[in-house]
Amino acid sequence: MEEPLRDSRTLAVQLRDRIADLIKDKGLKPGDRLPTEAQLTQRFKISRPALREALKLLEQDDVINVEHGRGRFVSALSAVQVDRPITVFESVTDMARHYGYRTVNKVLSISEEAPDACVAESLRLGPAERVIRIERIRLHEDEPILYCIDYMPRSLIEERLYDIDWSGSLMQLMEEYGNRPRMSAASVSAVMLPDDVVERHGLKDFGPALLITETCFNAAGAPVNYAIDYHRGSHFSFSLVRK
Repeated sequence: MEEPLRDSRTLAVQLRDRIADLIKDKGLKPGDRLPTEAQLTQRFKISRPALREALKLLEQDDVINVEHGRGRFVSALSAVQVDRPITVFESVTDMARHYGYRTVNKVLSISEEAPDACVAESLRLGPAERVIRIERIRLHEDEPILYCIDYMPRSLIEERLYDIDWSGSLMQLMEEYGNRPRMSAASVSAVMLPDDVVERHGLKDFGPALLITETCFNAAGAPVNYAIDYHRGSHFSFSLVRK
């Protein structure tokens, strides 16, 4: 059955997820052969380069492996794949959607400023370069579930800040300016929200949080976003595979 792709994520990421779903739906087991490239391009109405990028992502995630001259097969590690591996790189909007949340982004502040030493180093900025700082809360049914601060080099966006809608997906916005993040280096820790954030925004009930701090890179390997995301501990959990 033909299944053309229709959503706002990059085609390769969409297709990675759809092929993973196909493996589950067809009950393919470790060692089973995947459909051919021709069959997959026909099924999803996708170009072969996009398909190969998606298959590469699946191979990196250890869902499939390649045997040269024979084809692609479901890997043994697929049997221990977890639903939301912490190594998956995706937008906060997509991540929240996978958990079943329909988030609304509330912009708390937007400013242009000189970066501190940590942000400047992470984004490889020179002494005179400035950043855009975006502070937001993600709400699900009016309940705060994420507190996020993002920094972007000011040089990436020429428009006046107040002419831009910052309430949508930041990844999608950066894609419009030719700098969509494709990967990141991240650190994870269990924390409480900073006291000043709790006081300013009335978040005393937020509770423990899983803090993910990451530097995101575009396809050329240049840092384009430094993100500080507090995931409400009562609403999020992440998994990993040890191998």
